[in-house]
Amino acid sequence: MSETADLVVVGAGPAGLAAAATALTGGLRVTLVDSGAAVGGQYWRHPPDHARRTIPTAGLHHGLREYRALRRALSAAGARGRLDLRLAHHVWSVTRDGDGDGDGEDGGAGAGFAVHAVDRRRAPQETAVVVRAPRLLVATGAYDRQLPFPGWDLPGVLTVGGLQALLKGGAVVAGSRVALGGTGPFLLPVAAALAARGAEVAAVCEAADPRAWLRSPGPLLRNPAKWAEGARYGATLARHRVPVRPRTAIVAAEGADRVSRVRIASLAPDGSPRPGTERRVEVDTVGVGWGFAPQLDLLLPLGCDLTDSGDGNAVVAVDAGQRTTVPGLYAAGEVCGVGGARLSLAEGRLAAESVLADGGAAPVLGRKRLAAVRATVNGQRAFARAMGRAHPIPRAWSRWLTDDTVVCRCEEVTAGAVRAARADGEARDHRQVKQLTRAGMGWCQGRICGPAVHCLVAPRQAYTPTERLIATPVTLGALADLDQAGRTPEGTEGAAHE
Repeated sequence: MSETADLVVVGAGPAGLAAAATALTGGLRVTLVDSGAAVGGQYWRHPPDHARRTIPTAGLHHGLREYRALRRALSAAGARGRLDLRLAHHVWSVTRDGDGDGDGEDGGAGAGFAVHAVDRRRAPQETAVVVRAPRLLVATGAYDRQLPFPGWDLPGVLTVGGLQALLKGGAVVAGSRVALGGTGPFLLPVAAALAARGAEVAAVCEAADPRAWLRSPGPLLRNPAKWAEGARYGATLARHRVPVRPRTAIVAAEGADRVSRVRIASLAPDGSPRPGTERRVEVDTVGVGWGFAPQLDLLLPLGCDLTDSGDGNAVVAVDAGQRTTVPGLYAAGEVCGVGGARLSLAEGRLAAESVLADGGAAPVLGRKRLAAVRATVNGQRAFARAMGRAHPIPRAWSRWLTDDTVVCRCEEVTAGAVRAARADGEARDHRQVKQLTRAGMGWCQGRICGPAVHCLVAPRQAYTPTERLIATPVTLGALADLDQAGRTPEGTEGAAHE
């Protein structure tokens, strides 16, 4: 089935919701597509609507007034027939479409776009869906960036984001005695939420030195809500006697059938473990997170320019109105750089205002409010840059790895194999490592191991994920349906054999 709209928004997190609501207010017909069962993304993840009254998630969310206002706006637009909300729809490809009505000038949409998705509301049955629009806004967010260490493939070792998703989605506390490690402020709310729900948080290991913020105090001082929020988490951790250990990392996990303890060590300024500081901590669950990697799968094949975000990632380059370098294509949220929900909301509104302006429609926000939104974007981006400088990936993190440490879990490629490929001079980036070792050729297609392999072979360059014609697994039946209708995206005919 094929549908048309004035604007397609992919991603129903804060950025996508704000963009859709603004565009709807401006009179556009919007199709909002998301793979989840409800709007909100990871930030506003909730239990299913039918179970919310019985699953306690109080205190896990921020900005619920904004969230509810956006949901009301979407519901009203849906009742008027202006919004087509497609939940449980997984977008697997976006292509340029020759049937669009834009002219490609002055930010116009050119040929338009065809968004290819599969409807999985009745899984395992899949229905192929194509949505066409002259303009497209991508707000697909980011996911946990992981660095391997000995034992990270044991059951019970999760991402920090995974621990939070279990809490928000079902009030599930993954373990009774938990250790958290990595870097970045995200460790604090997860630790506080676990402690408040009865888990014993044995340690929060922050690899960075908190004094690094002193090198960029301005963005922190200009965002008092950030440090006030951090203070609240700190008070919760102090109340539950949770030890927060700066300049410390989880360097190994141990156990038989599942994790039963971790080894933690103090770090030297370059990130290498200090001799004599290592000790073991008994746990049954581990959560680790080293920031986030933007989800660029749909944007890369369209040829967008990228830029270095300063935190080790390449992100989509956008102008002051969230326009990418591809006419008619807009981006908002963490695909443009990780900076939190407040930044994502503001970028979503800016992107929608640009869509309206490029289509000749009247603005929605008004001059003063638009100026305030732009100021929010500038301030929050400055904070994000400072956060990236204060919480970098430790330069010498690879010294934690033994040669037999698994780096690519899907293909069981070890750190020794990656190091050998680099030492031979044959591999200069993660793509060449993939060709030589198969790292990144498994089920996850390099989403988990890609950033780590890149950091092993090219640590001074921003990580750009591999371009994929198919962004998410899709059945041959769905591809066949599109082929029979003459709508198979160019270049995917042989993709099923790769």
